[in-house]
Amino acid sequence: MAPKNTLTPQNLQALGAERLAELLMEISSGDAAVKRRLRLALAGARGPSDAAREIRKRLASISRPSAFIDWQKRRALVDDLETQRRAIVDHVEPADPKEALDLMWSFTGLAASVFARCDDSSGTIIGIFHRGAKDLARLAETARCDAMELADRTYQALLANDYGQYDHLIATLSGSLGSAGLAHLKQHLISLSNEPIKRIEDHERRKIGWSASGPIFEDEIQNRHRASVIRFALSDIADAQGDVDAFVAQYDKRATKFPKIAAEISRRLTAAGRADEALQMVEAAERGRADRPEFEWEDARIAALEALGRSEDAQAARWSCFERFLSERHLREHLKRLPDFDDIEAETRALDIVESHANFQQALWFLASWPALDRAAKLVLQRSQDLDGDRYEILTPVAGALAGKHALAATLALRAMIEFALDQSRTSRYKHAARHLLECAGLAANIGDFGKHETHQAFVARIHGKHGKKTSFWSNTA
Repeated sequence: MAPKNTLTPQNLQALGAERLAELLMEISSGDAAVKRRLRLALAGARGPSDAAREIRKRLASISRPSAFIDWQKRRALVDDLETQRRAIVDHVEPADPKEALDLMWSFTGLAASVFARCDDSSGTIIGIFHRGAKDLARLAETARCDAMELADRTYQALLANDYGQYDHLIATLSGSLGSAGLAHLKQHLISLSNEPIKRIEDHERRKIGWSASGPIFEDEIQNRHRASVIRFALSDIADAQGDVDAFVAQYDKRATKFPKIAAEISRRLTAAGRADEALQMVEAAERGRADRPEFEWEDARIAALEALGRSEDAQAARWSCFERFLSERHLREHLKRLPDFDDIEAETRALDIVESHANFQQALWFLASWPALDRAAKLVLQRSQDLDGDRYEILTPVAGALAGKHALAATLALRAMIEFALDQSRTSRYKHAARHLLECAGLAANIGDFGKHETHQAFVARIHGKHGKKTSFWSNTA
């Protein structure tokens, strides 16, 4: 049982309603966010209609233009948006799903006004709107709304999808739209595509930027946006209807030569039982640089080969992906399809390839994460001069993995990061480098022979002689 002064619902209930009300009034004094939450709670207690009225008032307030919201006020906005979304779900949906659906459309429609005055580099705000879009699907089903009305509203939403708040909306709502709603929405988009593009006289065109090829005009961006909305929406409808040919029709022949697009089409053809066409599509694509992995293309080709019963070719393709790009996933998929004992021999051959791979950092990461720690330690000891101390995202977990049984190799990885930070005067890393030095001291007791490498004492003496004046580093090693 929690102590009586611990903040738990049970302990607070013991204060009594009157005292709790007094405390809430004190806490809300001067705090607009808390006051809004209390008003919502009161409105919800009175009934869903009162809660809906309170939510609409707040949504209208949020939508009104205001000054740019800086990082200091951003947290309050995030909390406010999530509070309104939750209020729709918690207070209105249970009793009146149709009203809740209408409110959620209004909520997601706030995106344009919010993003126009707020930076969302972290993706937190768009995440709230994406959750709202998912709520739309559930509410549309619960409210049993008319498919045609839902299609009309979905169409308007897609036209206003300037910030990606309605990405994947068609797939999300496809169940409620049904075949009739999807067909109705498709007709809207086809009609829009058939509308002639409005031509603007040169002297009336508005320049909004510059590119290498010249000025960028506002009407050009708008026309491209319209074409993009139509293409992506019709593609999503095709997926929802299971119409592969309609999906393919959204791309001209030149576009299907791009590996990513060819892979998307190929996957759908394979799923539709048209593996011959799928393989032709993916193999006709124009490949990029040989040293740059295009795993979507590779995976689509492998899937088509498997569907055609060409398992040996699919296995060869998996092995090729591993060998060229050190793809751990493709090697595992290759090995699990081999007979017993054959997989052990193939794994040994694969790890030999990894050890001799030209990209030392990638090979080291592969061996440590496989895991093949004996081989990873061997690689570090043989090629310690190739350790890149700037790649802390690799060396930190590698050192941690090796520390248990391979203390010297772990030490060399830690030393590489320490020396890089000091040599390059990366003061932001000094705290981490100091921690690494303390870890080296702990590992030294488990190293019986440093071999050709410096002892811990010699290493410390050398870097102190070279960087002794960098007190912000040394102060953290005490």
